[in-house]
Amino acid sequence: MPQHTQAAAGTPLLQVRDLVTTFRTERGKVVAVDHVSFDVAAGETVAIVGESGSGKSVTALSILRLIPNPPGRIEQGEVLFDGRDLLKLDDAAIRAVRGDSIAMIFQEPMSSLNPALTVGMQVGEPVNLHRKVSWARAFERAKELLSKVAIPDAGSRLNSYPHQYSGGMRQRVMIAMALACNPKLIVADEPTTALDVTVQAQILALLKQLTRESSSALILITHDLGVVARYADRVVVMYGGRIVETAPSLDLYARPRHPYTRGLMASIPRLDGDTGSRLVPIEGQPPDLANLPPGCAFAPRCQQATDRCRQERPPLQAVSDRHYKACFLDA
Repeated sequence: MPQHTQAAAGTPLLQVRDLVTTFRTERGKVVAVDHVSFDVAAGETVAIVGESGSGKSVTALSILRLIPNPPGRIEQGEVLFDGRDLLKLDDAAIRAVRGDSIAMIFQEPMSSLNPALTVGMQVGEPVNLHRKVSWARAFERAKELLSKVAIPDAGSRLNSYPHQYSGGMRQRVMIAMALACNPKLIVADEPTTALDVTVQAQILALLKQLTRESSSALILITHDLGVVARYADRVVVMYGGRIVETAPSLDLYARPRHPYTRGLMASIPRLDGDTGSRLVPIEGQPPDLANLPPGCAFAPRCQQATDRCRQERPPLQAVSDRHYKACFLDA
């Protein structure tokens, strides 16, 4: 196994190995996740960062085998969770894992919550299903969870429907559902995308606090590097379906080594930057996954690209302890 994927000493909670996920489209085969490997240690928060189309959300869905088939298909790889390969479980076994040992928070709660069921029923359902407790006890647990995620007057809100909640409150409900069975791992796919900036900060702080209290590991999928430094222990940067850099978050911010990561850093405002300095956009468009170049997927947008970059795919290689980049350049 490549050493760059190591999360920490000991056996990681989650080990993703050489994962490949493809989709059949009218334009041909699209490789959305291209030989991706990484680990997540127990209690660790790992952020997967990249532009739209980088493969980060498909990676998250592949972990829980939520890829629709057809048109999607997990072609190869292993997803080892607590020593079991999730890709080899039968349908009943993977359903027993979802919502219990591993929970997922989706990016749009209004489309994830059932509009015809009360919030109390939806939050209590994982407890009723996986813990085999009565609905009365499940509703008590739902009330506890809604209080924990700071929904005021939780008891009276159990019988409300999702449309009666604000966007921020609906996302809190999704977090409550995820925490219902005290999962070992929570996968949050852009959990703050549709929310106001102030509400985003509240939701991310709540998520970090609750995962810390419950010792749950967290995979945070985001396109916003601005939120990563505060909430993640380690960062995985994806581009064109591949991992291009991975490092502890503080190390990545202090010393980004891949041109794409440096481009992302330069394109976000900084409080410690020079007043009046311009943000620098990354020129060009994200790659066409149905027609990736033979070499580095970022080469067409990279101002430092060489002929080798355009012809060969760079492997992930160590630049320091637990810091890896997929780039031929020495910078």
